[in-house]
Amino acid sequence: MMGPSRKGARGPMHLKRHRKKVNGEIYEYWSLVKSVRTARGPRHRTVAFIGKEPGLDRRTRVGWDDIGAIVDGRMRQGDFLEGPQPDPPQWATIDISGLSVERVREFGTPYLGLALWRRLGLDRFFDDAIKPGREEIAWSVMACVLALARFCAPSSELRIAEHWYGKTALDDLLGVPVEKINDDRLYRALDAALPCREELFAHLQKVYGQWFGTEFDIMLYDITSTYFEGQMRDNPQAKRGYSRDNRPDCLQLCIGLVVTPEGLPLAYEVFDGNRADVTTVQEIIETMRVKYGHERRVWVMDRGMVSEANLEQLRAWGARYLVGTPKSMLRKFERQLLEDGWSQMDNGVEVKLAAAPDGDEETFVLCRAPGRVEKERAMRSRQIEKMEAELGNIGKACSRDSRPLRDRGKAERRVGRVMQRYPRAARFFDVTIHEASDPVQRLRASPVQPSSASPADPAKTRLSVTVERHDDRDQWAELSDGCYMLRTNMQETDPARLWDIYIGLTQVEFSFRVTKSDLSIRPIYHRVEERAQAHILVCFLALAMWRSLEHWMKASGLGDCPRKLLEELREVHSMAVVLPTRDRRELRLRVVSRPEGRLSQLLDLLRLPLPNAPKLISNVVPKKGRVPLLPLGLKEGRHSIAQDTDLADTACKIRAFAQSRRRIRTPPPLRSGMALAKSSKAPAFAPPSMAPGPAVHGGALTAPPRPRRQPIALRWKTQHRLIDSPSQGVADLDRSGHAPC
Repeated sequence: MMGPSRKGARGPMHLKRHRKKVNGEIYEYWSLVKSVRTARGPRHRTVAFIGKEPGLDRRTRVGWDDIGAIVDGRMRQGDFLEGPQPDPPQWATIDISGLSVERVREFGTPYLGLALWRRLGLDRFFDDAIKPGREEIAWSVMACVLALARFCAPSSELRIAEHWYGKTALDDLLGVPVEKINDDRLYRALDAALPCREELFAHLQKVYGQWFGTEFDIMLYDITSTYFEGQMRDNPQAKRGYSRDNRPDCLQLCIGLVVTPEGLPLAYEVFDGNRADVTTVQEIIETMRVKYGHERRVWVMDRGMVSEANLEQLRAWGARYLVGTPKSMLRKFERQLLEDGWSQMDNGVEVKLAAAPDGDEETFVLCRAPGRVEKERAMRSRQIEKMEAELGNIGKACSRDSRPLRDRGKAERRVGRVMQRYPRAARFFDVTIHEASDPVQRLRASPVQPSSASPADPAKTRLSVTVERHDDRDQWAELSDGCYMLRTNMQETDPARLWDIYIGLTQVEFSFRVTKSDLSIRPIYHRVEERAQAHILVCFLALAMWRSLEHWMKASGLGDCPRKLLEELREVHSMAVVLPTRDRRELRLRVVSRPEGRLSQLLDLLRLPLPNAPKLISNVVPKKGRVPLLPLGLKEGRHSIAQDTDLADTACKIRAFAQSRRRIRTPPPLRSGMALAKSSKAPAFAPPSMAPGPAVHGGALTAPPRPRRQPIALRWKTQHRLIDSPSQGVADLDRSGHAPC
């Protein structure tokens, strides 16, 4: 049965189901396979054929007690050869007409988020990092609630406490009641989690290496911004600067993020909102160098981070780098751009190595993307056309006859705004503004009486705008279209490998997009500096869970789009099924809805089964408004409901007594101008149709008398303990919506 062993066949072994259709009938059998690397990619190699086993065709029974092992990743395939042991049956006679469903809660997304939280070891990390105190709920559990809420349904702390937590099954998964979650406790959890930030970075680096086998020899760094809503007077870091969110009207923060080439977030740093990108490089690299060292690490950054001072400092630290360079440096390599020797990548990008012009140890990589040539030419042509039109409008404003533009400073500012708006076209134009005497004003002046205005009077000068276009600069623009250049001090000589490393910066951009779109890091409403930084920490935790889910899905063959998986899991809910039994009791079973075929396959591939065995809920307190009240003088110790032989009779008795003691509604107080009649023959408990209406006595409008409440007669019997109530009181209770027994 066992195949011959082959050298080099490495990889985990697992069970594989085979299906064969013969003459309309489907035959299934199982085999034990392992993954191996071949020249054509990873393949499955059969180790043994197991055949058709009865235990493998039945779905494993997963109970609620197994949830801890599942989310921790300790749930493994059982002994399939022996088959699962069935649960002993439990029987009860159910009244189907009284069956109902209560307490429907969202189960799928919190269940997946909790599995990610546990498998990343964040529960153990916060248990060890935050010292326990006098808190009723552990801060590690509250940090989990914050991260799961940001991962599943981003919202504010107030909405988490008042709406989201009660709509999910986290009270069953975490064991924390809904009434224990409030906004004050969530805010204090933010304060408790923030000091653990530095230790968190080291913990994630360790977990990534264990779970995904990640190596940390390459670091990708980029910076973004997020804005506030409000004045933020208590946050000194909230300042105005270059907004990546197109919100220059708001105060903002800058966030520098370090990720691995696979996109896993390692660390971040928060800077002032007006901090320039190039000034953050030395600070973030010094932080990472002190904590993790710089040996075998390569820093990858875009051209916005590059300056000669930063590169000189990196070389002084002995670090290696691969950075983009400004496009103006391409003029030094004009000859190499015209020569041959380009290597073409799979996506059509052409790369080529070039030596440094000054002969130092750096290596330059020339890159040319043919797909971007037409795009950049179209963008430049569109900007040139728009810039010519706007400069022509400025010239017309200066030369028109009625109310021409005479202020030179205003005209120069308008030209400057146009050149700033179209940077690609600005280098093709030279704009000159001249001042000349106004001939119209000279003709209007009297030849006998000279004008009192001086020759420099703006009222007698006119502006002229001269626009000169340099078509000779188009040759260099067309040559450099679609080209950019990389710069490195690595010893790598393969330009394709260097380009692959640099293009990994798209992982940082994708992390920023996920954080802003899916995790809603913006806007920030926290007024205090520490709370704003704690908000960013929670978003960083959710980002680590999101990117880890991507790799989990890739390893399971499910692609890399967690957004679709979360949408599917939102259809999974937990609920309490209420089953009335024959002996007038109620059985409550906690169950999880069975996923559809497609979602069931996804969960099977993730090895994340849902609980499919019901959980019997005992000692359930009835809802408010349905709690039976014991009559006065009836002590729970002597007359216990559980000890009574006739439960239905006892419940009927208590319900009738509780209804009879309800306060009878009285009419509203009389308004001014109305007098109460002295006598009335209306009964005390008259129905609405029999109640006397307003009457006139001596010219005054009177109102019907207020009914007096009569005592309700109660008669208790020793054996049966029945309640007798007056018919009038029962009729009033019927109108209130509570039917008597």
